[in-house]
Amino acid sequence: MKEAVKTDKAPGAIGPYSQGVKAGGFVFVSGQLPLHVPSGTLEMDDIKKATRYCLENVKAIVEEAGSSMDKIVKALVFLKDMNDFSDMNEVYGSFFKENPPARSCIEVAKLPKGVRIEIEVIAQL
Repeated sequence: MKEAVKTDKAPGAIGPYSQGVKAGGFVFVSGQLPLHVPSGTLEMDDIKKATRYCLENVKAIVEEAGSSMDKIVKALVFLKDMNDFSDMNEVYGSFFKENPPARSCIEVAKLPKGVRIEIEVIAQL
């Protein structure tokens, strides 16, 4: 059994996928772009703001699924430029102060909409 997760507090899916899916005691959150939901704008320049917006979107979906940020067990961060790692990591760390999840961080050639960062997670329910 799987159940789609949907919230208006995070960007809507722009293709044939769900914001998140609950299955097997976990919620799998699709990659979140740095879209500031209240204003509807993408953060293209400031990697710190972009990281915060990605994680706020992750948080909204995780909470809609009935979980929380402290139950995230795995995070995947995709960066367009690994030179942004330090600034991303500073903001990322502010969301995971105790018992942070396992994480991968990968530099990629291109991300949707030309953004500099995308973050996806898996959390326990």
